[in-house]
Amino acid sequence: MAEKKEMIRVDHVGMKFRLAEDRVFSLKEFMLQAVTRKMKMQEFWALKDVSFTVNQGDVLGIIGRNGAGKSTLLKIISGIMKPTKGTVWHEGTIVPMLELGSGFDYELTGRENIFLNGAILGYSQEFLEEKYEAILGFSELQSFINVPLRNYSSGMVMRLAFSIATVVESDILIVDEILAVGDEYFQRKSRARMMEQMLNGTTVLFVSHNMDQIREMCNKVIWIEDGVIKMAGPTKEVCDAYKI
Repeated sequence: MAEKKEMIRVDHVGMKFRLAEDRVFSLKEFMLQAVTRKMKMQEFWALKDVSFTVNQGDVLGIIGRNGAGKSTLLKIISGIMKPTKGTVWHEGTIVPMLELGSGFDYELTGRENIFLNGAILGYSQEFLEEKYEAILGFSELQSFINVPLRNYSSGMVMRLAFSIATVVESDILIVDEILAVGDEYFQRKSRARMMEQMLNGTTVLFVSHNMDQIREMCNKVIWIEDGVIKMAGPTKEVCDAYKI
């Protein structure tokens, strides 16, 4: 059996943040204290010496409590953040499904935001024009597509954002709790879209607090606690240990 190609390599990654110890109640006060160097800062390592590899076709679950460093890790792998220490290498295209809709302009219509958000994700105008009907059809927002986003519900915004993000089959899909998109019907639909991509060999990194989803969808799991990998291995083994 041929060895699977390595798609992601995370090598001794650390991420440090500087946090203000003092309570600041306005931007003016913050700037004044920063300029006069009176503000006390403390260092916080969100990730500490994290290393692992992911092979082609793997669906890697990342679990841990809130604040463990999971979302920070996904942002570093996606290229949104640069690590303080260590390196990240990846093969092929990455579609990060993090903070869906963060690039939307709520004064523009749904149609205009398809082209705006698509451009932010790196899609060309020609590609978006070609895929426009597919995006619209999946989102099921035909009756609202020429309405400004300020009039959309949060679920409608998420449906549009998910439809844009998944219009292409990427080499690597990075997902942070994204299966809670819209209503129950659309959640099933978005989950089916993701499963389709997984079956086609897309490598997936998946953060979720839903252990049933992790057990069902992932073949490997990493457990992060206080910024370090506490355990990594087969899904059942890691999930059972995490539950205990």
